[in-house]
Amino acid sequence: MLNNFICSLENNILMITINRPEKLNVLTENAINEFIAILNQADQDDEVKAIIVTGNGKGFCAGADLEGDDPFANQEIPIDEFRDWGGRLTLRIYEMKKPMIAAINGPAVGVGITMTLPMDIRIASANAKMGFVFTRRGIVPEACSGWFLPRVVGISKAAEWTLTGRIFPAKEALDGGLISQLVSPEELLPTAVSIASEIVKNTSSISVALTRQLLWKMLGANHPVESHQIESKMIHWLGAQADAKEGVQSFIEKRDPNFTMKASTDMPAFYPWWKTIG
Repeated sequence: MLNNFICSLENNILMITINRPEKLNVLTENAINEFIAILNQADQDDEVKAIIVTGNGKGFCAGADLEGDDPFANQEIPIDEFRDWGGRLTLRIYEMKKPMIAAINGPAVGVGITMTLPMDIRIASANAKMGFVFTRRGIVPEACSGWFLPRVVGISKAAEWTLTGRIFPAKEALDGGLISQLVSPEELLPTAVSIASEIVKNTSSISVALTRQLLWKMLGANHPVESHQIESKMIHWLGAQADAKEGVQSFIEKRDPNFTMKASTDMPAFYPWWKTIG
């Protein structure tokens, strides 16, 4: 039973809605664990071809629940073994096979914005505000944002937002490259669904999964030849698969493709090609 989220699956799009509207959808460690469990299930469900994350009510996610259990009550854990719970979530998102879209409908602050960084597409309502407010709380950015944020927006903008800790409007997020679209509140979810539907209707789940991981993993590559090597391996393998044959045939016949391969069972033997770091 879900306590902090509402999930619905329609037309192969999984809508995950953070559901603590009375507190602007602030999260606890238990909520993060619930979120990770939802993602684990979605990654194995071939009916899920795209995921949208949004918030119920006026907020997307106003960060950690600072008025509930003490978020820093982990002092008994040795410092070299402790892992922040926002980071556990973003690392799970980073490894997803399914594309994820953040539909930011209102305030997204602290972990409410850092958890979106490994999502593939971020769009926001004109009502949204963002803030990497950690220095104003006497802590530092978490959820692997030291890796993700400079790669998403560049080091200068990342430094400005994190060092000041200020709240900024969605228009500034658009100008800074944090989001790709800014829409009216009533158009937010239709826009997100439209993007997700493009993926569902027109693409191979195997191709999407491999492309998603290609882009993210190459952000840490040392030389373009690393991308060339894995792309060549993917092209070689995919060329012999049913989905590539269907992709070409449907193009020739000028019809919608009917891709049949499943991300749960049909990934290549070389996937994952990267070494997991604990």
